Amino acid sequence: MNIGFAVCGSFCTYQQVFPVMEALAEKHTIIPIFSDISYTTDSRFGTHSDHIDRAEQICGREVLHTIPQVEPIGPKGMLDALVIAPCTGNTLAKLAHSIADGPVTMAAKSHLRNGRPVIVAVSTNDALAGAAENIGKLLGRKHYYFVPFGQDAPEKKPTSMVADFAKIPDTLALALEGKQIQPIIL
Repeated sequence: MNIGFAVCGSFCTYQQVFPVMEALAEKHTIIPIFSDISYTTDSRFGTHSDHIDRAEQICGREVLHTIPQVEPIGPKGMLDALVIAPCTGNTLAKLAHSIADGPVTMAAKSHLRNGRPVIVAVSTNDALAGAAENIGKLLGRKHYYFVPFGQDAPEKKPTSMVADFAKIPDTLALALEGKQIQPIIL
């Protein structure tokens, strides 16, 4: 099976995301896709080049990071599923409003034309604020499946939620059957 694995800029979650990418790569062909921010930004959680190198080592192929690289995903039927992990509030908003102005959102748009699943692993500080509307829109759309998510630090960040990234494989398996894993909210 061919799985796209799109990485957005919630850098603090990478230590949880990359092991899932690695586990999936043991059984499937993984095509890594990085958002503009993920591909170019250094943070206190590591350098962009370290993250790119890690993804390329895990997947055995170069990271796709431009619109021209990902646009053929749909027309060529390149993927059985697309995982977006972590999926930031910015990306949620763009997906909810059908904006395809970067590699991750274009990959999703291109992939969706084939009616195949997009698995969304939320990581946003405003899931219970501004991003809530966008999460709701995507929950109501065909072919979007959410990795279960919950509040990660309610005392310090009362509107923040993050996916349980370890549940990506189970969410993916059910999404391929057209089913949403339950419960969605942890």
